[in-house]
Amino acid sequence: MADLTPDRPLRTDAQLRRTALLDAAAAVFSEHGVNAPLELVIERAGVGRATLYRNFPDRGALMQALMGRNLDRIEQEAQRLAGHEEGLFELLVYMAQRIADSAPITDYWRAIDREHPLVREAQARLGRMVRPLIERAVHAGRCRADFAESDFVLAVGMVGALLRGHTLQQRRRMGRRALELLLDGLRVREPAP
Repeated sequence: MADLTPDRPLRTDAQLRRTALLDAAAAVFSEHGVNAPLELVIERAGVGRATLYRNFPDRGALMQALMGRNLDRIEQEAQRLAGHEEGLFELLVYMAQRIADSAPITDYWRAIDREHPLVREAQARLGRMVRPLIERAVHAGRCRADFAESDFVLAVGMVGALLRGHTLQQRRRMGRRALELLLDGLRVREPAP
């Protein structure tokens, strides 16, 4: 199974170029789709072709690195929210924003077979990061008691419906509405007097 992180630490200048390439790829793919020419990534990053291919031998390796970086960011946010009773719901909102902002990249990974090792690894990692948030929300009486890690992955997939929006504003609007409906179904309701 492929690892979603580099094998060895990079020198500072090499790490800066790698980060510039990932930032450029995220921007180019979000604007032009994941099949955009890699020349646009090179140009936006301000590096040479050899630097791109030294870091990412092909488009698949670049996409894999973007997924790994996104998972790292989600994990950091999950850790930040670990002490919040509403952390589970706040993480769903955070993820909906990320999906809306990087729709072509998200769509790329949604199109890959769910049994692909990288997809299974990403789902397992996501499940591990949300487990404490789910436990806290359930224990605090904020979330349904039957909500599990696999349900979180399903919920994120449901929020992915916002990918049908053609513009960033449409995707964000659809994401807010999807979240309203989803969060309403997850929250524990106060009994009627």
